[in-house]
Amino acid sequence: MRPAFLLPVLLLTLACSSKLDRSKAEDLIRKNYPVMVPITVPMELSAERGTPDHKRMIDLKENLEPTGWFDVTLRKDGVRETVTFRLRPNAPKFVKAAPKGFQIPVAEGTFVRVLASEKTREGARVGYEVRLEKPTAQFPLYQAARPDVKVGDIKVRHATFERRSGSWELTGTDETLRKAE
Repeated sequence: MRPAFLLPVLLLTLACSSKLDRSKAEDLIRKNYPVMVPITVPMELSAERGTPDHKRMIDLKENLEPTGWFDVTLRKDGVRETVTFRLRPNAPKFVKAAPKGFQIPVAEGTFVRVLASEKTREGARVGYEVRLEKPTAQFPLYQAARPDVKVGDIKVRHATFERRSGSWELTGTDETLRKAE
């Protein structure tokens, strides 16, 4: 083979490499981060007094009343208590309507690094880490509901990649949260 043809063949071989490299995977995953970590405030909560659900309900009520964002009402019905949350018009814009209540951002989930990559029949599966960072003033609400969660905690997530038209594309992740706005 002539030396003039060797360079283009070598470049073509390198360009069509079938292995997903770590930096490419990180670049594609990083585009989906940071994600918003919310707490969902239901429109109505009901629980029997003395139960763990009742304690969580009262904690939520006591933490949200001072904000002034919600009209909070407590109804007692025998041994059951019901708390109703109604969003006030002067509530901040970051409190968003959700299917059965409201979502308040409490922190961000940020991409840390890729852990491992494995080939699959369709392409590749990559494990990566996400760290809980940048807590908001409402983070204590989240900790009241999930006492085992702390700022700085790391979770492992997975992404799938497919090879299309000679390049790698991110086709999905198991991340359940949406990108921060």
